Amino acid sequence: DPDSGDNGLLLYSLVKNQTNEFDIDENTGQIFTVSVAGKAGTFYLEVQAADQGTRRLTAQTTVKVTVDPSSSNNIVVVVLNQKINVVERNIAAVKRVLEGKLAWNVYIVDVYSNEFERKARSSTDVTYVKIIAFDEANQEVSGEDVKRKLREQKSNIERELEKIFSTSVTAAIEEAPADSATPELVATIVLGVLLACTLVAFLVYVLFTIKRKRKYEPQHLVKKQAEIMEGIDNNGSLKSLETLKHTNN
Repeated sequence: DPDSGDNGLLLYSLVKNQTNEFDIDENTGQIFTVSVAGKAGTFYLEVQAADQGTRRLTAQTTVKVTVDPSSSNNIVVVVLNQKINVVERNIAAVKRVLEGKLAWNVYIVDVYSNEFERKARSSTDVTYVKIIAFDEANQEVSGEDVKRKLREQKSNIERELEKIFSTSVTAAIEEAPADSATPELVATIVLGVLLACTLVAFLVYVLFTIKRKRKYEPQHLVKKQAEIMEGIDNNGSLKSLETLKHTNN
């Protein structure tokens, strides 16, 4: 909108309440997925732009969104030595730098850190940025080609990012990590390990007991025989033997 002031300030929105699957940044018009896990195909979104003048003017357009499950094969992770809250504030600028140096359309899939606590978000100096690139024909660029281009432009990208963050920046490439283990899976693994340790300890105890019993039985029989012979020698009668047997029992 070429107008100045509020008449030129545009806010974007989704018209038909399609926010269950998509959302839109009202200031930039950038569209985000909210929940399309397990879905594939084409979605048509009605997007409205409205100025903020006294007589609010609007315009609408249809945005065609294609969800391709194979896209995950071409996701590349760029690792920045910056705090995640700082990267999030400057993510639009990071996107412009990557697009300028790669000469492709770059989409930010996710921005995350290994630390999830609010306090840690400003203390951990490692942030992961998942990206996917599209060429002029809006076709996905293979992950290997994106990595190759990132390596070629590494120094240039870092130089431009230093201007944004006003500090030294390193941009490394990392393979997309596997999904983190759920708490239920972690608990199952820990329980399995504990049960295995308990079973091993029980087997060791049983084997030790059997071995000790086998070692003790011959000595016990010899002692019994000696007691019986002593009873016969001392008393010389069957009655004393029966009494000794009763006593031993």
